[in-house]
Amino acid sequence: MAGKKKNGSERSPSGASLCNDHEREKVPRGHVPMITCSGERVVVPVRLLTAPCIAKLLDMAAQQYGYGQPGVLRIPCDAEHFRRAVHCALKRAG
Repeated sequence: MAGKKKNGSERSPSGASLCNDHEREKVPRGHVPMITCSGERVVVPVRLLTAPCIAKLLDMAAQQYGYGQPGVLRIPCDAEHFRRAVHCALKRAG
């Protein structure tokens, strides 16, 4: 599933999109951008936000950063852990 999408962003094996610099402002419809604590920007399908492993990370983000985060949502884990969580959510979602 890895490869270039029509809009120029690459899709990782986890299903999350990794955006290149000139695509930073563009977010595909039905997705939400997030930044890991290691600074990697990941675009995640909205349908995964209710998955237990993603919801737990969102709760952790709310506890650590609060609900009033300006800009892109920050997730308090490294990029590899976040990719595993997204992959887990995709597998469960089918």
